[in-house]
Amino acid sequence: MKQIALVFAAVVLMAGAGFGIGFARGQQSSGGTQPAQSVETPGPNSDTPAYHAAPPKGALPATLDPKGFTDARTRNIYGLAAKVKPVLYQQPCYCRCDREVGHRSLLDCFGDDHGSFCDVCKKEAAYSYDQTKLGKTPAEIRADIMAGKWKDVDLTKYDAAKKSATPAAPGGK
Repeated sequence: MKQIALVFAAVVLMAGAGFGIGFARGQQSSGGTQPAQSVETPGPNSDTPAYHAAPPKGALPATLDPKGFTDARTRNIYGLAAKVKPVLYQQPCYCRCDREVGHRSLLDCFGDDHGSFCDVCKKEAAYSYDQTKLGKTPAEIRADIMAGKWKDVDLTKYDAAKKSATPAAPGGK
């Protein structure tokens, strides 16, 4: 009799746990309260890639060191990405790395080597950098990226190695 009661109790507990998980997922998908860390909008099953709608609340992850790459274009783009990390954090990436590798924004592409071999990531990062320098907000840049304006970026202008900023010696020597 005790065995039957134990089995019955286990079945009831498992059913209750399953119901609770299903209820929690239903709350999240129907606009229920999301955890504070999860500000990505939308996500892997949406036509819009994942991005963070709000500025970061804490420290951002580092981008890879540009010196670790052999080609000038990649070094230059990783250098730009490091300068506008909070902006990239709020941008979607249309190569759909959110689906393929779990990235949550364009910034993630430059925290690993993904951005080194993806022209979509490079174009979006260069576009974000240029538009930031023109005074656009991350939300304005995101709207432009969603409209496809990043597709017109000419990456060849990033192919030249950056010249060293070493000052000349006094007297021109």
